[in-house]
Amino acid sequence: MRIGMILDSPFPPDYRVEKEALTLINNGHEVVLFCLTHDKPFFEETYKGVKLAHYPFSILEYKLSALAYTVPFYHWMMRSKIADFIKRYSPDVLHVHDMVIAEAVLSLVKKKQIKVVLDLHENRPASMSEYRHLQKIPGKWFINLKHWQKKQLQLVNRADKVIVVTQLAKDDLLSSTAKNEDDIIVIPNTSTDAFREHPLQPDILKQMEHSFNLLYIGDTSIRRGTADVLYAVDVLRNEIPHLMFWVIGTSSADKELKEIVHQLKIEDYVRFEGWQPENLFASYISGSQVCLSPLRRNPHHDTTFANKIFQYMAMGKPILVSDCPSQANLVREENCGMVHKADDADDLAEKIYDLFKNKALAKEMGERGKAAVFTKYSWEIACGPELKKIYEEI
Repeated sequence: MRIGMILDSPFPPDYRVEKEALTLINNGHEVVLFCLTHDKPFFEETYKGVKLAHYPFSILEYKLSALAYTVPFYHWMMRSKIADFIKRYSPDVLHVHDMVIAEAVLSLVKKKQIKVVLDLHENRPASMSEYRHLQKIPGKWFINLKHWQKKQLQLVNRADKVIVVTQLAKDDLLSSTAKNEDDIIVIPNTSTDAFREHPLQPDILKQMEHSFNLLYIGDTSIRRGTADVLYAVDVLRNEIPHLMFWVIGTSSADKELKEIVHQLKIEDYVRFEGWQPENLFASYISGSQVCLSPLRRNPHHDTTFANKIFQYMAMGKPILVSDCPSQANLVREENCGMVHKADDADDLAEKIYDLFKNKALAKEMGERGKAAVFTKYSWEIACGPELKKIYEEI
């Protein structure tokens, strides 16, 4: 079967897309990936056995993607590219990554009778509801999130198969759409293959070797709970010797976070490393004692997993997560860390202190998490067979 994957961004990198494409190739399918490229004309290349079709993408088109379900211009522009892609490669199935470009795809395939798999990497409308620029004028004037939510449900109903990343996301769609249970498949972001390939960096490990290190990797927005960790550090700085909070990531909230650090006078206990290449993540995790995912509660965070959780687990570290249901359920089920109340710095501090005082327990939790990642949650067990099943049914 020839599968045409549709991605609304440049490629590589996108590890989930890559892993799915390679899995399908290994199952005997041919995969051609539609992707976008800036400032270049159309060109083809092969990447690890995946044929890539790079289509030109302007800054205007990029900006219009934010208004994809406000005005139709983005879909008009994408539709001509996708029509060309279908004509060139004659795919049997189109596998669409995320909802932004999905309308352009689905508007074309009805006449051509091509089946569509809609791969929702996240609940996009719920995620967008936390964007600061959409909570104030002019953003909230131009982008109607209720319309995005309604459109997402319509797209789910129109697709032949739908992929989500957690069971809670599946349950949510089953309760709000007409899809059958067998048509919504859970494929979590659990693969850590590329992450594990990178050697540990001695200079990073040396910087971390004499501290009790807390680690956060990813977008540093306030909604991710980063400020809550700073207040917890303030509580703990006199309780845990050589305490250090490492922040690997960045966002528009960095100025606010650094102001909190200044106000609390905890400059000696926080390291803002900025965004680092993924090949350094394993080194930072290896040097840490507790790894964090302190997300604040919202519909998006409640029904998804942060990729970092499985990276933390793969390195055998105890994880401390907020009580967003998906990640809390994982940690409790595998007994691989602790759960704190979201948006509660005191409870977060208490759980950090518990892990500091109970090092043997923390080590056991880390070992259980590592075992789970390489067995129950491995791509080969948790994901690959489900993806194969989708295309067998199609």
